[in-house]
Amino acid sequence: MESPYKGATGIKRLVNAARNSLEGLAAAARHEDAFRQELVLAAILIPLAVWLDVSLLEKALLIGSVLLVLIVELLNSAVEATVDRISFENHHLAKRAKDIGSAAVLFALVNAGVFWLFLVILR
Repeated sequence: MESPYKGATGIKRLVNAARNSLEGLAAAARHEDAFRQELVLAAILIPLAVWLDVSLLEKALLIGSVLLVLIVELLNSAVEATVDRISFENHHLAKRAKDIGSAAVLFALVNAGVFWLFLVILR
């Protein structure tokens, strides 16, 4: 069965997609503490990356590493919300799904830390 929300095409689809994306960002900022913390970090690190005296490629890597953390956190939050929607019952598969999402965030944070360490701190 096809989703009833897939009917829009063209510009209307783009407008709907943009609205849904903004609603998702707002929901994450409103309900997810970790996402808010990472947004604060991004608000500091992204302008810092632009200001730093590094090459354009290095700026892109620094900014991209921070954006990747936000992306992975959004996906992790979506997994957690989906698992919670299904059931609040303790289940080993629910725990596994949440733990794997958390591990993905950890790797994204380590990745960002490595980029910042090599391109800024150990330069």
